[in-house]
Amino acid sequence: MLNQDDLKKIKTEIEEFFRKMTIDVKIESSSQKEETLSINLRTEKPQILIGEGGQTLLEIQRLLRVILRRKIKETFFIDLDINDYKKRKIEYLKEMARSIADEVALTKKERILSSMPAYERRIIHLEIADRQDVTSESIGQEPERKVVIKPYP
Repeated sequence: MLNQDDLKKIKTEIEEFFRKMTIDVKIESSSQKEETLSINLRTEKPQILIGEGGQTLLEIQRLLRVILRRKIKETFFIDLDINDYKKRKIEYLKEMARSIADEVALTKKERILSSMPAYERRIIHLEIADRQDVTSESIGQEPERKVVIKPYP
């Protein structure tokens, strides 16, 4: 668990990181659950920091983790979000999973979703895991792995 000094250091380092990138960001909120520090940033130009499909955001998160681990001795993970992009994406994926699962249950025909990263596939699997009428599995090889939603046998 990070102490207050570590949290202050992290905030300062993040602000410095984006200042050097000449991008104005404001740390809107941060919370800690076990070893994961969730940080939500606000900015006028989110598209630059998010990138296509959130790829730039993931790379910034990875880079910040490397920088911060050199300065903070405690083991921790960072979950970086910009203008609630990840939060909205997760809600979209959950809604899509429920909708497609309903369709599959009704038509009894499997649906293959487009390829997506592992963390997105995981959201889909978890969303329909408790359902008795459909099941899901991942198929294919990275980076083209896809989720298949099927009627329960």
